[in-house]
Amino acid sequence: MFKIIKKDKNTNARLGVLITPHGKIETPSYVIVATHAEVRCLKPSDIKKTGTQVVIANTFHLWNEVLNSKFKTLNKSQIKNSKPKTFLTKKLGAKLPTMTDSGGFQVLSLAFGDKNKVGKFMTGEAKADDSYKRSHVRVTQKGVYFKFDGKKLFLGPELSMQLQQKIGGDIIFAFDHITSPLDSHGYNKKAVELTNKWAETCLAQNARCKAKNRQMLFGIVQGGVFKDLRIKSAKSISSMPFDGFGIGGSYTKKQITKMLKWVIPHLPEEKPRHLLGVGKVADIFEAVANGIDTFDCVIPTREARHGRIYNKTGYYDTSKYQSGNIPLEKGCKCPACRSDVTRKKLYELFKSAQLVRQAQGKRWATIHNIWFFNNLLFQIRDSIQKGKFLEFKNQFLTEFSK
Repeated sequence: MFKIIKKDKNTNARLGVLITPHGKIETPSYVIVATHAEVRCLKPSDIKKTGTQVVIANTFHLWNEVLNSKFKTLNKSQIKNSKPKTFLTKKLGAKLPTMTDSGGFQVLSLAFGDKNKVGKFMTGEAKADDSYKRSHVRVTQKGVYFKFDGKKLFLGPELSMQLQQKIGGDIIFAFDHITSPLDSHGYNKKAVELTNKWAETCLAQNARCKAKNRQMLFGIVQGGVFKDLRIKSAKSISSMPFDGFGIGGSYTKKQITKMLKWVIPHLPEEKPRHLLGVGKVADIFEAVANGIDTFDCVIPTREARHGRIYNKTGYYDTSKYQSGNIPLEKGCKCPACRSDVTRKKLYELFKSAQLVRQAQGKRWATIHNIWFFNNLLFQIRDSIQKGKFLEFKNQFLTEFSK
């Protein structure tokens, strides 16, 4: 269940609450990535201490493990439990709201091979390039055939739903055909049509299990960098009985705001909206300003593991602080800062020859970064509540230099 509490007068930002079997999510909210049903470098007991409300796990990477597990989809007796134990919550070691992706993005990442690797984002302007062929996958009406670790695999909408139902996330996503920023209008048009077809299959598969679980199913809007296709996809997907909507696909960083302005007006006001794979500070504000409720990104965790630390003025690398007694961030109340972990201390841990000390450094860095992003969203929610979102946005981005 999703409830809008307050709307901003000057933007499309909104304050809400998303209720799940494992608790409520106050929105807008950052969704922390837990790829293998764990937040890398953290202990299960660390997760809630970072202010994390919800995590997202990766269906593709949990595929074999969940198939070999003893867990089944939720039964009626488990539904009565306000916080039912699932494969995901057990492996995570913490009972809090969870999401799982569909596995579609991994298909894109495998499609082009190492030579023509194409990620979710590109810098500059994306232009169609027919030389980028999907030589490593075969997309059909039923799903996608591909090779991984020397094995021939198939992933389609029915299997994606079955896997996600067994993993047990509170919110799951329909299997979609994600495209590259380099794909042509013609290819994206076919991808939108296929995404619509698969969306209907996902809904049908989910309906068959509706009496056995309480998972919310989000449909995905595609269309690449093309306005007409984004609008067409938004209208089609929003006409289907999904519990919420995800905005996916690949585009350049400059196109995020423009793309949201195309899509959001065609999505139901009363249902939650999730922006997949976006989470830089400036993008967070743009997403919230355009009416996004949740978004996920690896930035807080991945960059922490490489020694990049975030604070209200930007970010810095631990390698630059070999001396001195400077806190990670002045006034920060995260567990790392409250434990008096300094920039010098973090540098020493990262550079240590002892693996256990390196792990300690990555843990403190991850705790701090996740806290930073979760606290930023807390401040954003507070600014919407007080009717000062735009003022806070401008002030924060003025001080945040990177």
